[in-house]
Amino acid sequence: MPDFSTFMLFAAASLVLTATPGPDMLLIASRSVSQGRSAGFLTYAGIAAGTYCHAIAAGLGLSQLFLTVPVAYEIVRWAGCLYLLYLAYKTIRSEGAAFSPSPTLKRLSGRRIFFEGLATNLLNPKMALFVLALFPQFVDPAGAALPLQMIVLATILNGIGLAVNGLVIVLGSQLRNRLSSMRRFPRLPQYLLATVFTGLACRLALGSRS
Repeated sequence: MPDFSTFMLFAAASLVLTATPGPDMLLIASRSVSQGRSAGFLTYAGIAAGTYCHAIAAGLGLSQLFLTVPVAYEIVRWAGCLYLLYLAYKTIRSEGAAFSPSPTLKRLSGRRIFFEGLATNLLNPKMALFVLALFPQFVDPAGAALPLQMIVLATILNGIGLAVNGLVIVLGSQLRNRLSSMRRFPRLPQYLLATVFTGLACRLALGSRS
């Protein structure tokens, strides 16, 4: 297992990475604005669970598949694009104002929000390559089982990510409270969220592997 100084170095790198605005932060912020604080935390929970999956896959060598078999990368990339566009369509087509969901819809949407965050993370092959590139620099080849070390590093990354994105969620929910007084544009949060999904799909489709 890596020593304490290695963990601290990884924590510092994780803080810089999570504090840098990116697709995950944008998705979490838009969810918080459109559906409130709980939706923001559920989105982050799904993304964090996806990070664990990528870490385990990297520890088992599965993420190496994207480097050795380019077709696998392309399949996952385009599947992710289509899924994000599907989410954008479903968001636009959803009924009712996002500011005032019924209790029943809130319970159902909670599960959906979590799994959408998870699926969005899992269907992003760049996240797999990111974990594959970063995590091995902080593991001890002669130490504990590699998947276990990957899980520990993922826990550190997710813990720091929770602190950073928690602030984003709180600010987003406060903005939601201010926007809730706007009656002229009741569907504005839905259009905002759909725009985020579409933008992420375009970013994934047009981006390179590097």
